[in-house]
Amino acid sequence: MKKRKFGLALASIFAAGTILAACGGDEKEESTTSDSGAKTEETSDFSVAMVTDTGGVDDKSFNQSTWEGIQAFGEENGLKKGDGGFDYLQSTAESEYVTNLNSLIRRDFDLVFAVGFALHNAVAEVADQKPDAKIAIIDEVVADKENVASIMFRANEASYLAGVAAALETKTGKVGFLGGMTGEIIGGFQAGFEAGVAAVNPDIKVDVEYAESFSDAAKGQQIAKRMYDSGVDIIFHAAGGVGNGLFTEAKERKQKDPNADVWAIGVDRDQYDEGKVDDSTNIILTSVLKRVDVAAQEVAKLAKDGKFPGGETITYGLSDGGVDLADSRGAISEETLKTVEDYKQKIINGEVKVPEQPEK
Repeated sequence: MKKRKFGLALASIFAAGTILAACGGDEKEESTTSDSGAKTEETSDFSVAMVTDTGGVDDKSFNQSTWEGIQAFGEENGLKKGDGGFDYLQSTAESEYVTNLNSLIRRDFDLVFAVGFALHNAVAEVADQKPDAKIAIIDEVVADKENVASIMFRANEASYLAGVAAALETKTGKVGFLGGMTGEIIGGFQAGFEAGVAAVNPDIKVDVEYAESFSDAAKGQQIAKRMYDSGVDIIFHAAGGVGNGLFTEAKERKQKDPNADVWAIGVDRDQYDEGKVDDSTNIILTSVLKRVDVAAQEVAKLAKDGKFPGGETITYGLSDGGVDLADSRGAISEETLKTVEDYKQKIINGEVKVPEQPEK
């Protein structure tokens, strides 16, 4: 499997918060001028779509972030939702993955994203059946398929920073990790978080539990309740829609007792809005960002420009802005932020090696 790193180019993209317009001409693109002489929006007949995992497109996390990136790509290229533009299919069960991928390919989408490691086998199967289709899978590597681009993130690096912040901000000396499905991807979040906590204070206990789901919000709330009841005051989730249950539990406790020390750390996108209790209260300490939205835009742009990275693995990390911590909106002290920044630079410089999987 070939690997590609878009270091400097990606750094400028993340800094700008948008993908640059395609350079040079493209026979698929054209712009028109109205009778008044005003130039109208540039359009393209390149189409892109995505298949969600079972968390759903509005999971406030991974799927939603990917969809936002596809929508942004569609907007900047004058595309409309639907065939010939951009679209998604939502999976309610793993048995739908192959069907949904095939459905979008039959509808002639030029590029189809598969969101999440759970779609690995489905992507491998469909890639063999449809060698002319272009598929990009997020958070998983499908090896030896020239029509599949694999997009990965060093989420363990940003999770390490979340662990540093949690260890410095906890008042009880107990923090929690709420995982979705057991596996290497979520294991990376756990490993980074635990290592970050231990770097600050190895005596702090990290309570770990997996929901074995990315959609069961009720299970997420149940786990959060147990952790908070046990004295945990900060919980980091890497669990997709399960995290909504964590937010519900934390907000309910804050509503009952405004002085309660209960915090949550979001994942994949800035989940600050999901933590709002009222105009002055929010239970989100920070969020571990995976810029899936920008990655989706970048890969779509490459495919549109005839540079689809099929057979390659693209990995984003702290050094190119592909992962990071969200703005804490004042929830974290300036002293903690300075320490977090120090650790960030040590990771980028190679002084700190972040584990990729939890210790057995």
